[in-house]
Amino acid sequence: MAKRIIGVDVARALAVIGMIIVNFKMVFGQKGQSWLGVFSSIFDGKAAATFVVLAGIGLAFMTNSSIKQKEALKLKKAKLKILKRALFLFIIGLSYIFIWPADILHFYGIYMLITLPFIKSKPKTIALFSLLLIFIYPLLMFFFNYDTHWDFSTYSYQDFWTFEGFFRNLFYNGFHPVIPWAAFMLIGLWLGKQNLNDNAFLKKALWVSLSIFIIVQITSKLSIHFLSEGNKNVANDLSQVLGTSPMPPLPIYMLSGSSIAIFIISICILISRKFNNNIIIITLTKTGQLALTFYVAHVIIGMGAIEAFNTTELGMYTLNFSITYALVFSLFCIIFAVIWTKYKKSGPLEWIMRKLTD
Repeated sequence: MAKRIIGVDVARALAVIGMIIVNFKMVFGQKGQSWLGVFSSIFDGKAAATFVVLAGIGLAFMTNSSIKQKEALKLKKAKLKILKRALFLFIIGLSYIFIWPADILHFYGIYMLITLPFIKSKPKTIALFSLLLIFIYPLLMFFFNYDTHWDFSTYSYQDFWTFEGFFRNLFYNGFHPVIPWAAFMLIGLWLGKQNLNDNAFLKKALWVSLSIFIIVQITSKLSIHFLSEGNKNVANDLSQVLGTSPMPPLPIYMLSGSSIAIFIISICILISRKFNNNIIIITLTKTGQLALTFYVAHVIIGMGAIEAFNTTELGMYTLNFSITYALVFSLFCIIFAVIWTKYKKSGPLEWIMRKLTD
């Protein structure tokens, strides 16, 4: 069995912490302005993208050896396991959609189903199909109204439980629509098929992805600045098309999210390999191994606790409160991971998933 690449777990820990920060800010509120606003905006759309790319890497790790060794039976079992896990995540995500409409897990399940046929494909084919998903999305917007069923003042989606509404939300205009978000998982599959034990490849991936990210960010900002000619209303409208916001997930956002995800993962692997005995690396590795548990916990426990005992309406808290609470909750997750992994190899929800799908 190949040695576990702990840097992937470290990146997974950072991604889930980033998602906690983004989601708490969205749910509890971001009243007021401070340096925390700049800090928290770094994670908007990036943490979730990294989380999905990491899932794609996980699928590659599950199947790489059986493909290389041409073990058809082993590969068939791995595919069945992926299929079961896709169903498990889909059901788990929908189970609490009433309290967390922005859930990503039920989308995950569909991403996995789309990625499954590409398990044996060549990296070039995977990369091309991911680009197809990214660039087909703007074409869909010519035929379908992105705002359909949305009330963006409350981020509520009307008619979610109708067939049309559910299908449209899932594939086109939900928080993480399958088209084009499945491209992130395919990019992860592509990355997972590379030699991640090769430091030369990782360094190249790091610098290329960082360069793409910077170029995309600069191009986005300059395009909006020059085309708006100083008009704030025009700038806001242009930001919907030329900005790096995840809603709608247009190519500029997808390229930005993909490149920063590859950068984060590459640098995490390199640093973790060099400082594998460092207490911070060890702690984050354990945290990343419980990422699924912590994602669900931040909704059920983290959001639930504030909603149960709050004296302020959700959405009306200050940015300082939202970010501070997110960091405190993340700290408790880290402490829990350190204690839990002393006695168990996998997290509570990870254990249930393996029992039901292995």
